[in-house]
Amino acid sequence: MSVSRPDDDQSFFTRERERLSREIAISLESLLSSTNGLNRHLEEALGMTKEYDTVAALWGAFHEMMRGPNAGDVTATSEDAPVAGIPGTGGHHVAATTPAAKENKREEEE
Repeated sequence: MSVSRPDDDQSFFTRERERLSREIAISLESLLSSTNGLNRHLEEALGMTKEYDTVAALWGAFHEMMRGPNAGDVTATSEDAPVAGIPGTGGHHVAATTPAAKENKREEEE
């Protein structure tokens, strides 16, 4: 009988360990590459939201400019005066009178 069998078994296990170590290293490199790709995509998405903030601020300034200087003073308008605001922008009011103006008109009529 030959005594070389334990040497063959040890070399088999050594080879198998090295093969598994290479597979693990390749898998970790793939994982690292995928993680880097995900990180780049997340940074791009965050950068796009910052761009939208700039556009939203620009449109907000445009909206405020279009509303005019008396846009916030809805209670001071009389029933005949037009209400500031453009339809579709949220500043347009269908009823030109406020509840306080209606009360004042009732008191004047009585």
